[in-house]
Amino acid sequence: MVALISAFGLVLAVELPDKTLVATLVLTTRFRGWPVFAGVCAAFAVQCVIAVAFGSVLTLLPDVVLSLVVAAMFGLGSFMLLREGFSKADEAGEDASRTGPSPSSFTRSAMTSFGVLFAAEWGDASQLATASLAARIGNPFAVGVGAFAALVVVAGLAVFIGGKIRSRIKPKLIQRCAGFAFAGFAAFALLQLAF
Repeated sequence: MVALISAFGLVLAVELPDKTLVATLVLTTRFRGWPVFAGVCAAFAVQCVIAVAFGSVLTLLPDVVLSLVVAAMFGLGSFMLLREGFSKADEAGEDASRTGPSPSSFTRSAMTSFGVLFAAEWGDASQLATASLAARIGNPFAVGVGAFAALVVVAGLAVFIGGKIRSRIKPKLIQRCAGFAFAGFAAFALLQLAF
């Protein structure tokens, strides 16, 4: 029980201000809430299994390699969000998107959400925390369940908030803010190499 509570508390604290919340929030402004939540939770489940299974290996990665990979992923995410956030192609249809989410199919929305969060979680602080706890505590199942529960809580909050602000805030503005936040995360990961 200590392993489960420790993992839940640590991962929740790490993920609340993290890109996971921002990415899920952005996805919720583009797609309906339930498919986003389903896809995000599936991605979290797979990432928790990977983190627990390879906990000791992940903690042994050289800091330089890990920082470069994390910086590259954040940089790519920033580029994609900013490109879409500043694109002119959707400006005419933006008012239509403010009245409701994209009418995409459940499967398409869920798979898009899965892909975005699955890629974003590689090298994430929550993945490293989960791997580290699994290696230290020696109870991988409890650590995995606690970490997954925390990630589901964060995803639920993001979907709820995204649903509430969808009609009040332009999706392009959220994408731009998220893109700049991702650029900041990439810069921070590169700064870690210097210290």
